[in-house]
Amino acid sequence: MGIQSFDDGILKWMNRRHDSSRAGEAFRILRSGGIGNISVDLIFGLSQLSDETWIQTIEKTLALEPEHISAYQLSIEAGEELCRRQYDILCSRLRGAGYHHYEISNFAKPGYEAVHNSAYWRRVPYIGLGPGAHSLSSGNIRSWNSQTLPRRRQDGRLATYSREEEVLSPEDIRIERIMLPLRTDEGIDADELYSLSDISTVRTLLEEGALEEYGTRIRIPEDHFFTSDEIIRELI
Repeated sequence: MGIQSFDDGILKWMNRRHDSSRAGEAFRILRSGGIGNISVDLIFGLSQLSDETWIQTIEKTLALEPEHISAYQLSIEAGEELCRRQYDILCSRLRGAGYHHYEISNFAKPGYEAVHNSAYWRRVPYIGLGPGAHSLSSGNIRSWNSQTLPRRRQDGRLATYSREEEVLSPEDIRIERIMLPLRTDEGIDADELYSLSDISTVRTLLEEGALEEYGTRIRIPEDHFFTSDEIIRELI
């Protein structure tokens, strides 16, 4: 559910069609209809969003007890300090409520981590259906549909989408193999990271605490998730 905020002023600014009361009502309708697995989307990092209002949105979301919460930063005007502070508030509140922070932007009650999205981070082949949808096949071919809906043919059948594709280079694949797993709390196998990146860079980041060893794997600790782009950039 794309709730985004429980503040009507923020929703109006984002040009959303719903208000906070309708969002809560829609959630309760799903629950009463027997839906036992609901994911809620929130947005933070707006200059119009005060910390107090953001906390209220988080608390109202937690009161609904969704199984999954995704929170995305929208930083058109907001500064990095505000975004970092609101991200830290999010992590702290959801951790206290028992949610597993399993990916930079995603939190779940244990056992409700998104199977679908997790496939992206493991580079599992997938098929995208619909306008603009992307697919990944054979590990190195990415394709995408046109944004335009196909017209019906004279025989009444729908024509197929026009599609484009690209073959990922070895360097493209190397970058994805570093970037995607490091978005998650499982991280990447240590030997694989050492084979894909500069060993001295990895060791320096470990010493600085920007990376941490986790069994046989290496990951970005939660308190460095906010600066993950910079960390991953250094590794690449």
